[in-house]
Amino acid sequence: MQKISLLGATGSIGKSTLDVVARYPEKFSIYAVSAGNDVEKLAKIAAETQAKVAVIANENKYEELKQALKRNNSNAIALVGKDSLDEIASTPEVDVVVGAIVGAAGISSTFSAARAGKKLLLANKESVVCGGQLLMTTVAENGAQLLPVDSEHNALFQCLQSASNQSRQLLRLVLTASGGPFRLRQDLSTVTVEEATHHPNWSMGKKITVDSATLMNKGLEVIEARWLFGVSQDRIDVVVHPQSVIHSMVQFEDGVVLAQLGAPDMRNTIAYSLGYPERLDAGVQPLDFSQLSALTFEKPDLNRFPQLGYAYEALRMGGSASIVLNAANEKAVEAFLAGRIRFVDIASVCRTMMNAYQQHAPTSLAEILAVDQEARILASEYIDGLTGA
Repeated sequence: MQKISLLGATGSIGKSTLDVVARYPEKFSIYAVSAGNDVEKLAKIAAETQAKVAVIANENKYEELKQALKRNNSNAIALVGKDSLDEIASTPEVDVVVGAIVGAAGISSTFSAARAGKKLLLANKESVVCGGQLLMTTVAENGAQLLPVDSEHNALFQCLQSASNQSRQLLRLVLTASGGPFRLRQDLSTVTVEEATHHPNWSMGKKITVDSATLMNKGLEVIEARWLFGVSQDRIDVVVHPQSVIHSMVQFEDGVVLAQLGAPDMRNTIAYSLGYPERLDAGVQPLDFSQLSALTFEKPDLNRFPQLGYAYEALRMGGSASIVLNAANEKAVEAFLAGRIRFVDIASVCRTMMNAYQQHAPTSLAEILAVDQEARILASEYIDGLTGA
């Protein structure tokens, strides 16, 4: 029986994880759950899973969480704040940590799980984007096991596992992108929040869906792949694959390509990671190849979606460029969702911050968080200038 801390239980990854875990009560149990602000949903999950601990990140909602747990007949201990997230990510009672917190808010708990030597199922891409080599070193030095939950990196991991004895012959990694909702739209100046938060293939939270619409999500995945697999950005390609059936590919020096295919359902990658090295049935309908009319591929348009190019640039720049890019993007997406800036202004904020702010590569988690915070302040000031606030 493996005990799980589910960080980000109320989001789409959390929901999928709970679905998979419920299929295997003899293998897994939920020890702790967390959420950012949704007290009612968190309390309901805690009651349904019989979790021992429930953590709400918003420190102003402690009493509200206690009352919600009581209403839902949950005996979970109520905790609040970042330190509590770090605690449930590193507690000896837990075997597996699912890191599904969205944004930089999930970085600290990721490092806590890594330092504690946990099996870490990571869906928080910002941890790798900002943590880079420091995170990978922390994982290795503490005997942790990091399994990527993002469909693209999970696909790469599976392909590389299948060809583990041929790693020296690896030529390149190929990340697939759906292209988002605006793949065929030329004029992006009038994109609305409603349009940008509706993905054609995947069910995700608003922030990640907007990142998919700008291709920033794919840019962050390029940065992730560089650190997760130790491959330079020059050997990482992105190809637009609208059907989202092939999740990523690995090409070898002899020209052979291994691809991982599956339905666009995050339960597949979560089940694979939870069960690894055993494969678990996620309850997802298998592909019916007779129903696939075509699998098509295109080059990404970096003129309309420049943020993908910014990710490659950030890796070439080194230092803290990836942290700055991520922070600027988070603040810009937040402003867009609030109706303060246009969709096309998101890229402008990222470009300006990358030009204006650059620091040395952080050597500690504290330095990572400090650079992230300062970059957010500068990005907020720039956005205020755009809006006249």
